[in-house]
Amino acid sequence: MVNNPVLRGFNPDPSICRVGQDYYIATSTFEWYPGIQIHHSRDLANWQLRCRPLSRPALLDMVGVPDSCGVWAPCLTWHEDLFYLCYSVVYRFDGNFKDTHNFLTTAPRIDGEWSAPVYLNSSGFDPSLYHAEDGRKWYLNMVWDHRPDRTFFRGITLQEYSPAEGRLIGDRRFVFNGSELDCTEGPHLYRYGDYFYLLTAEGGTGYDHAVTMARSRNIEGPYELDPSGPVVTARHAPGHPLQRAGHGDLVESHDGRHFLVHLCSRPLPGTRRSPLGRESAIQEVRWTTDGWLRLAAGGQLPQEQVDVGAQPDGPADETTRPDRFDQAGLPRHYQWLRSSRPEELFRAVAP
Repeated sequence: MVNNPVLRGFNPDPSICRVGQDYYIATSTFEWYPGIQIHHSRDLANWQLRCRPLSRPALLDMVGVPDSCGVWAPCLTWHEDLFYLCYSVVYRFDGNFKDTHNFLTTAPRIDGEWSAPVYLNSSGFDPSLYHAEDGRKWYLNMVWDHRPDRTFFRGITLQEYSPAEGRLIGDRRFVFNGSELDCTEGPHLYRYGDYFYLLTAEGGTGYDHAVTMARSRNIEGPYELDPSGPVVTARHAPGHPLQRAGHGDLVESHDGRHFLVHLCSRPLPGTRRSPLGRESAIQEVRWTTDGWLRLAAGGQLPQEQVDVGAQPDGPADETTRPDRFDQAGLPRHYQWLRSSRPEELFRAVAP
């Protein structure tokens, strides 16, 4: 049994993948450097910070980015002995224009050196990659409509990615316009049985946030929205301890269970203020006989306690222990604003 959130304090937009019995969650870091935190677990209960892959200027340079910009919504996947990491770098936040650029980097080891980034597009944010059974790779992202007389969240697009050419190829197709909740983003694509399932975040990242699902027998759509509504949301329960539940990703455990990781926050009682920011929680989910996903606990509210088959052993990560400065460099869990050149900011001082 674990207590949610499993990644506490500024760990938003979780993306999860499994390699054997190893689980990895990547989360956003916004204007903080090094970019993207990846936590590791062997049992879904005990998580430790493993690495920050965007740790050199070639992969991430955020000099001059405004607050709340920088690295948004990574997508971490694994296929044929290679990790794939998609991420957005956002250079403008305010107004109807969003200056967003999407990249892809790969590595054979999660804590190894990640490849030089491949530029994908700049049409929106929240990029993700789906590895199809036939060997093809499909890229998704939300599209931002800059025209002031339009809905900014235009929908989700699908386009093929060619690893050999290192670029997107073929036609770009709009495959999902979203539900009435609006603000459709954070797409992740899966294949279960006869259907392709598209998981999205909707309702904005505030207190109307939700995880929604649609499906299609054809990867290019059309996608049918789940008639029962969101998979998880707290939008109709303002007193629930876990709020802003949304932006989810699925993983099948090594023993055949299914789990959803999702964004959440814990506001102080009687307020809508969450001093620890947006965090990451986990829920068990199950497939219904008619092929839709539901919380194992029933309903739509995120559960504070979830049985993952293991117990936490102790403190979640290094942030709960005293820091030591007896080695070169800062402790692994430290971050700083924007600069990809820490040698210009910090230096070791002899005792």
